[in-house]
Amino acid sequence: MPRPFRRPARLAPAALLSGASAAALALALLAATPAVAVAPPLSDPRIVAHFDIAEHLQPENIAVEPDGSVDLTFSFARQVGRVDPDGRLTVLATLPEPEHPATPLLGRAAVSGLARAHDGTLYFAYATGTADLTGIWRLCPGGEPERIAALPADSLPNGLALDERAGVLYSSDSALGLVRVIPLDGGAPAVWSDDARLKPVSAFGANGLKVHRGAVWVGNTDTGSLLRIPIRADGAAGPVEVRAGGLDGLDDFAFVGAGDDLLAALNPASEVVYLGSDGSRHTVLDAADGLSNPTSVGIGGDTAYVPSAAYFTMADPNLLAATLER
Repeated sequence: MPRPFRRPARLAPAALLSGASAAALALALLAATPAVAVAPPLSDPRIVAHFDIAEHLQPENIAVEPDGSVDLTFSFARQVGRVDPDGRLTVLATLPEPEHPATPLLGRAAVSGLARAHDGTLYFAYATGTADLTGIWRLCPGGEPERIAALPADSLPNGLALDERAGVLYSSDSALGLVRVIPLDGGAPAVWSDDARLKPVSAFGANGLKVHRGAVWVGNTDTGSLLRIPIRADGAAGPVEVRAGGLDGLDDFAFVGAGDDLLAALNPASEVVYLGSDGSRHTVLDAADGLSNPTSVGIGGDTAYVPSAAYFTMADPNLLAATLER
């Protein structure tokens, strides 16, 4: 882990101060200079938008638009919204409220995983603990939200990724510890992988999920492990590989290029870590940069976006942006 970066302090010339005075002044200036934890490949962290926790605006997942706007799911507000480059939030959809929510692990309804198609259609997961609403939903540009796949009431659909070439969505289930595949043409969802390494230990199992280079990558929050599941030629799941461990509180993540380097959100610790394909890792953002229980990472051009939901801090849910050096 690299040392925190500090903004340079301007010190008085040593010739004008005694040794003791110079040392005391230097220590005082350094103590008064706030630490900045941002580290390569990220720089220039800034908060794009702050959200009102009293309105349950706690961003859970992210998709980046071509114009630099950012789409977000707001879990407990049951909303999908868009933040423009100037930080203005527009609510795109509010999901119907269940009469008696009984969502596993949460107890209340929550919108979670989010994926964007090239035509601007948004897909997202909604969990209520009820059979009439739990499932995968779709929002076409200018349209109304509609459920395209029903999922069991005892499931907690969480991470979501779209494979447009194959015409399917992949969805992780944090309560049951599995990955489902959902055809976009209206076919029934099916369990794609039920591997033991996806299972929860005490709470959240399979969580963040991405399709990348011929495989489905999944984070298990309880075990702190990052898993890779190859997609076989027939579309079936291959053997699960553990690609990284020790990622306590791993939520969602994003790849930063054509290789396997990625940025991962560690939720309770309020950190984002960089994982190199060579096995290296270091913290690139933390609470000193404005993180407050980050939930996911989105990449748009040379910018990395990180939403924070403040699930544990209960303070300052926000959207942070940082410059990405590829």
